Amino acid sequence: MGRIRPTYIKRVAIELVNRYPKAFNADFENNKVMVDNLTDVYSVKMRNRIAGYVTRYCVSHVEI
Repeated sequence: MGRIRPTYIKRVAIELVNRYPKAFNADFENNKVMVDNLTDVYSVKMRNRIAGYVTRYCVSHVEI
């Protein structure tokens, strides 16, 4: 079973993907840099959690 992410991580991640759809993809390292550039998240742990959820979100919502 996976870890349950808090709603604020999901909310921020989905909002970022909706605002900047071309900026994110299935690569965690790219998403980490983009989250750092596009937000004012002060904590590395929080940035990585948001980037991780963005990565999972992009993988599961691939347009065919």
